[in-house]
Amino acid sequence: METIDSIPTSKIQRASKLITTGVKIGGNYLKYYGEKITNPESARDNLNTNNAEDIYDGLKNLKGSALKLAQMLSMEKSFMPQAYVEKFSLSQFSVPPLSAPLVIKTFRKYFGKSPLDLFDTFNPNAINAASIGQVHKATANGKELAVKIQYPGVAESITSDLALVKPIAMKMFNIQSKDSDKYFKEVETKLTEETNYILEIAQSKEIGDACAHIPNLRFPKYYEEFSSERVITMDWMTGIHLSEFVKTNPSQEAQNKIGQALWDFYMFQVHQLRKVHADPHPGNFLVDKDENLIAIDFGCMKEIPEDFYTPYFELAEKVNMNNPEIFRSKLFELEILTEKDTPEETAYFTKLFHEILTLFTEPFQVEEFDFADEVFFARLVELGEKYANDKNLRKMNVNRGSKHFIYINRTFFGLFSLLHELKAKVSINQYVSLT
Repeated sequence: METIDSIPTSKIQRASKLITTGVKIGGNYLKYYGEKITNPESARDNLNTNNAEDIYDGLKNLKGSALKLAQMLSMEKSFMPQAYVEKFSLSQFSVPPLSAPLVIKTFRKYFGKSPLDLFDTFNPNAINAASIGQVHKATANGKELAVKIQYPGVAESITSDLALVKPIAMKMFNIQSKDSDKYFKEVETKLTEETNYILEIAQSKEIGDACAHIPNLRFPKYYEEFSSERVITMDWMTGIHLSEFVKTNPSQEAQNKIGQALWDFYMFQVHQLRKVHADPHPGNFLVDKDENLIAIDFGCMKEIPEDFYTPYFELAEKVNMNNPEIFRSKLFELEILTEKDTPEETAYFTKLFHEILTLFTEPFQVEEFDFADEVFFARLVELGEKYANDKNLRKMNVNRGSKHFIYINRTFFGLFSLLHELKAKVSINQYVSLT
């Protein structure tokens, strides 16, 4: 397996890597313009494939926030070209790990000891590697353990990384520079929290205790004596990643069972705890031999303030969506509409969000929803493409909505995507009986 002996940590080193990637992308566009003349049908697909590969290859050795961006984008299956989704999905749990010597060096930095001075056994070769850290297997006192080690320089490079990728993100999502700082600050705050492993241990224990009663859901135990601000040690949980479980051709009963546990887990967090695991991708969940869902990563938790929670979920109620006066008032509460908007902007964004919410909230309007419904997800994709290609939207100020939308919407898009991958049918309000 390919390993990494060093990670660029200085701003200049990381910027140089991204500039090199930018040059490659420029070359891809030159090829595209030539190919578009001779082979227009496949030119765009080839461009997406080449760009996805070059961007991912450039980010995977940087690790940290830059690679985290790719991971976040990989969950946007309804809006991103498939080539990007497939390539960026590798960032969830399959990127080149640190070499064994660098692992030992990193361990000595935070513990003053080598791994074998702490554990009975320690495999210096990573079992899984993702955007912020990689996982090793160890044993101590007769227990099998998972040891997650954060990559060197990740925490220190968050601000500079975001400054480097900000122009790319703004272009991809048509974000205007005016009033955009609050959104990027929200992302920076969450990424900073994800690098604080002391905080992650506390959050993991809190959520594990609060959700222990949910059927078919398991959590590892954490060991603070073998952990630090950049290392987390927990129980080794035997299972396969959610995306791998789907490939085993499980029964519909098993898919529904796992899907229900996932849905109840998220609904209980959102509606009872007002705090939610905001990183729902397959690399953060395992399935064991008894078809239990195992949640293994709580670095990204999003608190939901009441003044956002209330109007956000009131908009999901059909009676409010069908009342123009109430609907508009909620859009103002959520900062989707503002007093500075022109009549044209007010009408346009009211219509846009009514169309989006009418479709996206369909699962909440029924007692049971089948996330295998290809028609529903095809309509999501179609709606995304419609507004992505809308020339009127590009002319308007699209920096709208509370900063809380970033991670709450990410949570629901990710959850819907996982349930669709599972082809699960779930009872929407079952979580209520668990409270």
